Amino acid sequence: MLLEKIESPADLQELSYAQLDVLSEEIREFIVGAVEVCGSGHLGSNLGVVELTLALHRVFESPRDIVLWDTGHLAYVHKLVTGRREAFTTLRKAGGLSGYPSRAESEHDWIENSHASTILSYAHGLAVAQESDGGEGRRVVAVIGDGSMTGGMAYEGLNNLGHSGKRAIIVLNDNGRSYAPTVSRLTESVARLRVNPQYMKQRARLERLVRDVPVVGDHIAWGMAGALAGMREMFEPPVFFETLGVRYTGPFDGHDVEGLERALRHAATYDGPIVVHVLTHKGRGHAAAENDLVKCLHDMGGVKLGDGSYTAAFTEALIKEAENRPEVVAITAAMPDSTGLLPFGERFPGRLVDVGIAEQHAVTSAAGMAMGGLRPVVALYSTFLSRAFDQTNLDVGLHDQPVVFCLDRAGITGDDGASHHGVLDMVLLTKVPNMTVFAPSSYQELQVMLHDCLDITSGPSAIRWPKTPAPSVGEDQVGHGLSGRRARVGTDVCLIGVGKMLATAEGAALKLEAGGISATVWDPRVVKPLDPAMLDDAARFDLVVTVEDGYVDGGIGSQVAAALSDRAVTTGRHPLVRVLGVPVRYLAHGKPDAILADLGLDADGVAAEVRRCLAH
Repeated sequence: MLLEKIESPADLQELSYAQLDVLSEEIREFIVGAVEVCGSGHLGSNLGVVELTLALHRVFESPRDIVLWDTGHLAYVHKLVTGRREAFTTLRKAGGLSGYPSRAESEHDWIENSHASTILSYAHGLAVAQESDGGEGRRVVAVIGDGSMTGGMAYEGLNNLGHSGKRAIIVLNDNGRSYAPTVSRLTESVARLRVNPQYMKQRARLERLVRDVPVVGDHIAWGMAGALAGMREMFEPPVFFETLGVRYTGPFDGHDVEGLERALRHAATYDGPIVVHVLTHKGRGHAAAENDLVKCLHDMGGVKLGDGSYTAAFTEALIKEAENRPEVVAITAAMPDSTGLLPFGERFPGRLVDVGIAEQHAVTSAAGMAMGGLRPVVALYSTFLSRAFDQTNLDVGLHDQPVVFCLDRAGITGDDGASHHGVLDMVLLTKVPNMTVFAPSSYQELQVMLHDCLDITSGPSAIRWPKTPAPSVGEDQVGHGLSGRRARVGTDVCLIGVGKMLATAEGAALKLEAGGISATVWDPRVVKPLDPAMLDDAARFDLVVTVEDGYVDGGIGSQVAAALSDRAVTTGRHPLVRVLGVPVRYLAHGKPDAILADLGLDADGVAAEVRRCLAH
């Protein structure tokens, strides 16, 4: 196999175009096999950029030239041709190959980019650095998908690249999709503009000659520029990128290596920022991906809606609520499938708004909808809400708008690594004045909480839930309103388990009971505001242990500790409060249960901490 002989980009240089076609098919077969063996990973996006990646590495000299990917989940082919083929047996496993570019893995990976729409800002900064007095003159190449171009930050970077005139090659990977079909008119409106170097040189030469004409040269040049612009208006639609000062060329067939190389080599001669528009097919060459109309097998693995997941509970509850509340609308940021909103959109056409990869816009738009009398439900992954915290705080919170935030993948998520763990949402949301925050511990709790959120009209509210399956419980194990629920009564220690960590607290209580230690267990249900009855009960104990799957600093445990300290002023009781949560550091990918166990956030770890505290 040709693939077995590829250890670095240099090994691609001697291959014929016929051999590159064979190599492309070998790469697709390899990636499909690797993802299937792993059981998770990004498939469709990588199958679509095989030829593009090969062309990039034949034209540019990585890592001397800086090749950047937005988002990084389409870098599997890049990893294969930069010497990491054998490591794919460990893809997304603890201690193994990351599913995204990783600076720790290879000198070919410049950034660890797994959130969308950021790459043009990186490119602008790197281009400025390369053209500075201390720069090394490296070429900067940024690959960005049309889905990522729905994010506002991409336009900020593009605008600054055009304004600065710094040299950068922007490869627009246009497959008509982000995670789901792309919500954008951009790639429908851009027009083909040829930038053959000879044409550009001749045009520049003509402009210089005209300007040298005595007295009237500048006037003639001005007129010529107007004429050229007019011709472009006549024969080509206005070019969006050129309005921002960025040259455009394309579109090109993203699966023709020879044509791509020619286009990239031409673009590399341009003295300024230039977009090379490339048309690709997400999931190319794999029937299952090509026939997946929703997301082209964008990713594999994870909890499905039919698995009794929290997401399924949300879908079911949202449809039920919307039946009785015509003012309810749902908002997603390019992820209608994974956030459980597709069934809602099918049931209520026109009431599902997909804004593309634009969380900031989603949140402020939701504020506007609420001001207009609608009840917007914003469904995002927890990690992506942090991109729009300013809007949550000042556009929604400051105006006391009743927007409901539904945050999937909260807590430790696992295989996607540091950028995807949802460990900030409770720290951030509990600092928004008048925000109510719920954390369900079961399928049924989530449904009750969504109803309660929609009953709150005095300000925003949020529900955060994990990726793991949702326990199904009886009515006697479901709370109501803003009250906590005491799940177990004991005498020696009070355990407070937030959301999914209730099961951990209950497991720890059983282990402690076997050793003669009796534990009360509370499900707080509402982490803001904390239930006074729960706090009163906790204050009776000498030891209170809180357990949460968010950051320990500034999280719920610290607020419980502060509240009990305030009570101590009047009660005279000063319980020891031990706060257990996620340490404030970046956590690598791995299985959620294994990561939690390593952090002492499993039943064994909590029980051991209780024994340690009681022994002192």
